[in-house]
Amino acid sequence: MSLIVQKYGGTSVGTTERIGNVADKVAGWRDKGNDVVVVVSAMSGETNRLIGLASDITDKPSPREMDVLVSTGEQVTIALLCMALEQRGYPARSYTGSQVHILTDSSFSKARILDIDNQNVQKDLSAGRVVVVAGFQGVDEHGSITTLGRGGSDTTAVALAAALKADECQIYTDVDGVYTTDPRVVSDARRLNKITFEEMLEMASLGSKVLQIRAVEFAGKYNVPLRVLSSFEEGEGTLISYEDEEMEDALISGIAFNRDEAKLTILGVPDQPGVAHKILGPISEANVEVDMIVQNIAEDSTTDFTFTVHRNDYDKALDILKQSADELGAREVNGDNKIIKISLVGVGMRSHAGIASKMFETLAGEGINIRMISTSEIKISVVVDEKYLELGVRALHEAFELEKSPQ
Repeated sequence: MSLIVQKYGGTSVGTTERIGNVADKVAGWRDKGNDVVVVVSAMSGETNRLIGLASDITDKPSPREMDVLVSTGEQVTIALLCMALEQRGYPARSYTGSQVHILTDSSFSKARILDIDNQNVQKDLSAGRVVVVAGFQGVDEHGSITTLGRGGSDTTAVALAAALKADECQIYTDVDGVYTTDPRVVSDARRLNKITFEEMLEMASLGSKVLQIRAVEFAGKYNVPLRVLSSFEEGEGTLISYEDEEMEDALISGIAFNRDEAKLTILGVPDQPGVAHKILGPISEANVEVDMIVQNIAEDSTTDFTFTVHRNDYDKALDILKQSADELGAREVNGDNKIIKISLVGVGMRSHAGIASKMFETLAGEGINIRMISTSEIKISVVVDEKYLELGVRALHEAFELEKSPQ
């Protein structure tokens, strides 16, 4: 007998009919002899409806009361799913985040999980019940309801799986796994049978929306095998776990891309210690996250400093950089918010040379000019003009033959 933790997102439980379908899936796993804990999100659209109600009342709601409000969405789903399971003859019991005592810090709307008391869940499992837990929420040390922010239900499921020492954590969503790249861009993108935590972290941080970064980090930290499955189709999905020999066969596992990039450059800055901090310090203080950084030293003892930020932060960062330029005596400041980032990801890069060279050759062959380059042990990222996104991704996907399964 295995212990399985399953998570179903908003679209999976968007109607009572779909909740019934989820109950059938859970029943199928129970019939195979497994213990099952289910984590659910609010029904699709419900959280936005609740936020809309708050905005009808006030422009500046209390963060604490907003968490009390939006956490009610999941409470509806857990009760309806338990009803559906019991109607099918499977004993079930629902828990809110506070009832199962998912202890968090007090950062309302973006709380972090500190501890989970799994005693009641274990008792119910021992009694043969399916346990249904509200995702996205917890309780702080003062008894206040908290929510975990975007992707919080994924994080709840992984944390519960870790606390219960589950055999697998299954994330059911509207796609049937992790693909070599977005199938909407490359029609012959291939579903991956396996991917490592490291690769999935890179893919998630670089723009892949299949899983939230926090959930993958949590799973990697506590060695919880993750599987991404479709709520609407049968299949084995994609298993996310630690690296094994089979995974090393693939040079590249996938291509991620991010449309939300913007680039800023400050030219002619004095080349002396502390300049980088003087440039990026005010940017950081404004809560703007910097991604890629490139510095070029000129013959006249000045340096050109380029970095990327999220496109939503472009105007703010540009204004700050212009102020810094005056203080530093820089020659010029310019920016570009019409760029994108394309990244190759794969643990096979560690032991194979020539990946970067082939990437650059492929892009050059399509007439795509590279603006910036960043590398890590299992990733190569390039910044190019946004008009080349689909062409670049398709060309790289074909060049590295990602449509083919590794032999």
